[in-house]
Amino acid sequence: MTTTRTARELAETYFTAWEAGDFDALRGVLAEDVDFVGPLGRASGAEEALAGLRGLGQVLERIDVKVRVAEGDEVITWFDLCTGVAPPAPTANWMRVEDGKVTRIRVTFDPRPLLAGCEARD
Repeated sequence: MTTTRTARELAETYFTAWEAGDFDALRGVLAEDVDFVGPLGRASGAEEALAGLRGLGQVLERIDVKVRVAEGDEVITWFDLCTGVAPPAPTANWMRVEDGKVTRIRVTFDPRPLLAGCEARD
């Protein structure tokens, strides 16, 4: 018997894996053609999305989830993006799930402190 995880469970796995740097587990929840749009860029496909998540993962310290709301195949996670280069960034992540995989991700936060922190680090 096959069990399909809910959109909420996939979102939980996504954030837990990203925070832990477990990109194999993270890859397992993404559809091949996942579409990502956020303030730091766009990615088409799982490999491009993973590359972006790996890049931000270099400064990621933790993800402090405040609330997660799921309705059908849509999930919104509100969290503080905590990095070693900037104050926590309040962030909203909206995901769509189809056939047990994340197919669309939209992220919004103010990237200016993060960008300034990364520049100062270089």
